[in-house]
Amino acid sequence: MPLLRRSLILSALLPVVLPAHAASKEELDAEVREAVEAFYRHTSAGKELAGRAAGMLVFPNVLKAGVGIGGEYGEGALLVGGKTSAYYNIAAASIGFQLGAQARSQIVLFMTPGALSKFRNSKGWKAGVDGSVALATLGAGGAIDSETAKKPIIGFIFSNKGLMYNLTFEGSKITPIKK
Repeated sequence: MPLLRRSLILSALLPVVLPAHAASKEELDAEVREAVEAFYRHTSAGKELAGRAAGMLVFPNVLKAGVGIGGEYGEGALLVGGKTSAYYNIAAASIGFQLGAQARSQIVLFMTPGALSKFRNSKGWKAGVDGSVALATLGAGGAIDSETAKKPIIGFIFSNKGLMYNLTFEGSKITPIKK
């Protein structure tokens, strides 16, 4: 596909991927609470892991769209001890086999204090580079694979709205934001 055509497609997708306005602190806190409640309803194993986690990074609404060239964006909060400690955004761009658009929730559990500390001390954390995120898959009865449960960083993607092929955290950059 010629570069000009790809640029035009990406330009058309950006309004879909990037939010028209950033949520206020209060709106984002409410969305984070709702996402955590939905996560707990979705998987009891996830709730148990979250209870043991040193920190929980919650992105309640990550928008992703692509037609060959794609992007994603969302804002969220880091919860430590059940309370918001900081706000972050997640963004990624990609080229390759992808088609469609979706909105989804993403949760990253930092299971060890060391993994959480490394994340918090970074200015921009990139999944797969600064830390490997084990993407949890649910088995029968909502159980999580025992090997995944032993990882220092575990990611969950849920509440998909829309249709898109390509579910991953790899290549997503997570950056602190002010609210």
